[in-house]
Amino acid sequence: MSIINNINKAFDHRIRLGIMSVLMVNESADFKTLKELLGATDGNLASHTKALEKENYIVVQKSFIGRKPNTSYSATTSGRKAFKKHIEAIEKLLGK
Repeated sequence: MSIINNINKAFDHRIRLGIMSVLMVNESADFKTLKELLGATDGNLASHTKALEKENYIVVQKSFIGRKPNTSYSATTSGRKAFKKHIEAIEKLLGK
């Protein structure tokens, strides 16, 4: 088996890697927080969160804070497992 088999294409973009990294250490994060932390544009962040949601790696919660819409994200169990596997594969590749 190749050592790069567990490297997951879903996480091969820095924005997606960033989203998952934030969600691994936080219960959830809202759109604004992710945007600020990752230095992403609205459109860029939206397309990457959609891609991760499609893979069932994150779930989206939409709510209102006062009259303002708020979108927050959290990692799913399968998303956490897949991301851990991905990180372990990278560490193996780096010989850690």
